[in-house]
Amino acid sequence: MPSIRLADLAQQLDAQLHGDGEIMITGIASIGNAKSGQITFLSDNRFRSKLSSCQASAVILTEDNLPLCISSALVVTNAYLTYARMAQLMDTTPKPTANIGERAVISPDAKQGQQVSIGANAVIESGVILGDNVIIGPGCFIGKNTCIGAGTRLWANVTIYHDISIGERCLIQSGTIIGSDGFGYANDCGAWIKIPQLGRVIIGDRVEIGACTTIDRGALEDTCIGHGVIIDNQCQIAHNVVIGDNTAIAGGVVMAGSLTIGRSCMIGGASVINGHITICDKVTVGGMGMVMRSITEPGVYSSGIPLQPNKKWRQTAALVMNIGDISKRIKAIERKLEKN
Repeated sequence: MPSIRLADLAQQLDAQLHGDGEIMITGIASIGNAKSGQITFLSDNRFRSKLSSCQASAVILTEDNLPLCISSALVVTNAYLTYARMAQLMDTTPKPTANIGERAVISPDAKQGQQVSIGANAVIESGVILGDNVIIGPGCFIGKNTCIGAGTRLWANVTIYHDISIGERCLIQSGTIIGSDGFGYANDCGAWIKIPQLGRVIIGDRVEIGACTTIDRGALEDTCIGHGVIIDNQCQIAHNVVIGDNTAIAGGVVMAGSLTIGRSCMIGGASVINGHITICDKVTVGGMGMVMRSITEPGVYSSGIPLQPNKKWRQTAALVMNIGDISKRIKAIERKLEKN
């Protein structure tokens, strides 16, 4: 990790420096494990008691926590956001040089911009267009007539099918598949007849997609992912799903086909969302949510049952199984009371 003078770091982060600006910062660590030479941050006041014993050389915090700090500090308005920006400045992720791997297979009519990097054993098919500063990791497959915008990076072993459009400055982690066939079949007297999936996948700018996520191509129209969307690992996004700008999707989410999700939504991990419904803008779905109907009002929605001791859960399950009978008995009692 590169080292940086604390005063220089404060300037780059637009933070107010308190203490020794000549300290050299060599790394970032959590508030409980930071050592001399490292910087940490306090974004949750539940951990403010740790400031008195923190061994970090500097702490990023808000002004109300400054009196509790025993080290140098960078005072900011939003400590967590500042930590994110600082991590970008001190990122150690290797950046490949702009070259073409010896064992890469590239169609002669594929077009490449400036400073493109293509790793070993990657396959680039006919009609592909790669923008400036695109990075294609080892073992990737880019299908015919796919377009990838400037500054986008694919880690190793990403598969992009034919006729896919990916915007600028996107990041796609290893094992992800984009443009696979949607689950479309017609039943002919018990036999399943495959419906070719003729649509595409259109991905906007600044989209990040986690490892081993699958995004299916559209059946007729396109599957569309808006600008600034972030998708975690191992998600399934079915054909003709539309996701609005700046929506965040946590790990293990499963989306059925022809679902439309609005802008600035947050979908909790392991949620399951029905197809052919609409979720409006600014909706938060809690983890393990089961969304079966359209959501038309912004807000927070939950349906997953929190973990309980097994004995308590069995009691809860028994009540749920008998809720219909309990409802009938209550209504019968209410009718008797009304007669009296």
